[in-house]
Amino acid sequence: MVTVASVIVNLSASSSNKLEIIVDSIVFYKHTFKHCLVNILQGDKSPNSGETLGGYIKRIRLSLGLNQRDLAAMATIHLQSLGKIERGLTAKLSSHSKTGLASALQVPVEYFEAVSRGTSIESVSMLKFCPSCWTPGNPADPMWMDGRANFCFICGGKLCDRCSHCQQTISSLKHHFCPFCGSPYKSKLIS
Repeated sequence: MVTVASVIVNLSASSSNKLEIIVDSIVFYKHTFKHCLVNILQGDKSPNSGETLGGYIKRIRLSLGLNQRDLAAMATIHLQSLGKIERGLTAKLSSHSKTGLASALQVPVEYFEAVSRGTSIESVSMLKFCPSCWTPGNPADPMWMDGRANFCFICGGKLCDRCSHCQQTISSLKHHFCPFCGSPYKSKLIS
């Protein structure tokens, strides 16, 4: 990878070194552009039917142009743990691994639950809450998690399950903001 420091140092070098820097830069930017284009074309990050947990994580990781070391660091899990998951030696994720990988791969936690169970995404219960009754930082009322619930059993208000800014499903109510875009959940949500 070409850094600003290496470009400055090598600009004073011979013309053959300058040409090498230009070629390296073109290769680097071509690689970066390719991964950006793949990300745009592969907008759907939902699990495929019959896909294993490890296969799903690896597919999304590669589509984002990440290596295992980078993903493990972003998800705050051990590199060896990620390797075991991708090789199929780990079939169930801890809550820490789920939330870390969901944030790093920019997918809802429910996708991991669905692929682990071998079910469709729709059959996994979605995290929902009432914007009137929920206090940020507190867990959602269990009645809001009922798959048939669309309205709060306490106040009758419509339950929310997506961030209004980025439309990502809510992955956790541990914090009061969306981990994907940073928008606060309480003030700006839709369902």
